[in-house]
Amino acid sequence: MDAQGRGEIDPADQWVLDPATGTYQLRLDPGQQAQPPAPGVPAQGRPHDTAGTGAAAPAADPAGTETPRIPGSRTGGRAQARAAARSQGRRAARTTAAAGPGGTRGGPAGPPSRRKAKPRMSRRNRILAWTAGSLGFVVVVTSVAGYLIYQHFNNNITTVDVGDAGSKGVTHSGPMNILVIGTDSRQGLGDKYGDAGSIGHADTTILFHVSADRSNATVLSIPRDIVTSIPDCPTRQKNGSIKVIPASPKHLTYPKFNESLGQDGRDPGCTMRTVKQLTGIQVDHFMMVNFEAVKTLSTAVGGVPVCLNRPLVDPKSHLNLSAGPHTIEGEQALEFVRTRHALQNQSDLDRIKLQQAFLGALIRRMKSGGTLSNPKKLWTLAEAATKALTVDTAIGSVTKLNSLANDLGKVDTKHITFTTLPVMDNPNEKVHATVVPDPTRAPQVLAMIKNDIPLSPVGKAPAKPDPRLVGPKATPHDTRVTVLNGSGTFGAAQDMVNWLQNDKGVNRSANGGNAPTPIAHTVLDYAPNQADQARSLAAMMGLPASALHLGTVNAQPLQYMTLTLGKDYTRPGVPIAIPTTLPKGVQKSQADSTACAG
Repeated sequence: MDAQGRGEIDPADQWVLDPATGTYQLRLDPGQQAQPPAPGVPAQGRPHDTAGTGAAAPAADPAGTETPRIPGSRTGGRAQARAAARSQGRRAARTTAAAGPGGTRGGPAGPPSRRKAKPRMSRRNRILAWTAGSLGFVVVVTSVAGYLIYQHFNNNITTVDVGDAGSKGVTHSGPMNILVIGTDSRQGLGDKYGDAGSIGHADTTILFHVSADRSNATVLSIPRDIVTSIPDCPTRQKNGSIKVIPASPKHLTYPKFNESLGQDGRDPGCTMRTVKQLTGIQVDHFMMVNFEAVKTLSTAVGGVPVCLNRPLVDPKSHLNLSAGPHTIEGEQALEFVRTRHALQNQSDLDRIKLQQAFLGALIRRMKSGGTLSNPKKLWTLAEAATKALTVDTAIGSVTKLNSLANDLGKVDTKHITFTTLPVMDNPNEKVHATVVPDPTRAPQVLAMIKNDIPLSPVGKAPAKPDPRLVGPKATPHDTRVTVLNGSGTFGAAQDMVNWLQNDKGVNRSANGGNAPTPIAHTVLDYAPNQADQARSLAAMMGLPASALHLGTVNAQPLQYMTLTLGKDYTRPGVPIAIPTTLPKGVQKSQADSTACAG
């Protein structure tokens, strides 16, 4: 009969009374096979548990015949069978427990036991069992806690889909460019900071460039008042659709760079696109913070140490700090980074220097052992950072941000260099409220970043100069050159001649018109007896050694060299060779510097 209607054979139905012996014997149905008894264990015992309980299986009828059932009540027969099975199982257990080696009994049997004895665990096994159980509990609890913490921090982070403005991967080999945007949005802050409800602008913008080998980084501040055009900007709307915000062309005073965020619904992706257009550098990701972020992050690290050369007092931002060292946090830290009127020139450019000093001190504080090794501080910092951050969707989770931080964190603080994009007053304004990129120095700084050249030494031996650039140089007066325009830029040859004559004193220079065909790279052709003139012109123009093409025949007396401008030429005074050092007058500082500011 199947047990409980499940198609399983009830063990009691397989045992029948043998009239000849007076004992119950196992009767198998056709097709069933008995399992042989385990060595040292009597065949008579508890029937084999098909579920794998480990009880011994009884032996089959030696004769291989079926023993007829005893007539009578079916219920009574099953009860007797079960009773017999239990009785024989108990006798088998006692026999097994008392059996010595080889299956012999080791002594007289004691009183019958009503329960099968359980083997006692050794002390060592009990300890292992408790330890394993405890560890299992800890693993489960910490796994759940870790998941909850992960979800908690994930829920703090705000993300923006910037489409193709950034890269899709979190990290990658090669240089990495992160745009850090500090917005002056007052939304949700009431009228505490004035201009209540303002959607904000790109008030503070920093391009954080990390070298391909992660040995150094450049932090480039972009002044908010640069006059620049803003390109078309596709932005994702709340309903999932894409809206293209039209470009704003450049004119006398507007738009300014800070209008690349907030105005007309522009999102951080618009600022990323504007930076690429302005600098020629592809931005991978962005991170945006607001006023509250400065307060919470500075408090989370236990305050930011700063040093001042002079007192800073600003009634508008309520800042009041004496000269000397200070540790600032919370509201005072926000007053510090916002002040302009406490500075000597009261300009945004001076404020940038103050903000760079603050950011360098914050980086040192965050990377210090006292912060990262303290669980409470680390939790507070993570809580503040994730609540403060708005990032692009490609890095919009705790695990992705952690991966990015681990990658960028390889850079030593002493090899992080701060600088500002060189600018000059807007020549098209009578009142200089805006600026434009410096036409000579800005391209050099950007060329170094684009070509992954560190702004400060990182311990690498400088490359030896090319022999073509080494040796005596002719005076500007004795340097003779004809300039051809192969750049594709109208008037480039005449612009170069004007610069050589008026700025460098090369009065024996001439405009040779257009080159037969445009060329990619600028070339200077010269004869062996003109090598000193070639070196002189190369030094003035910043030509690479690869641009110097030496002929085989000496030139005639007073013969001119030939300079053909290529598409790599931008304007007079901008080196064609990739610069290896910052041009004169460009401000820079190191993140590990503790020098006083202000």
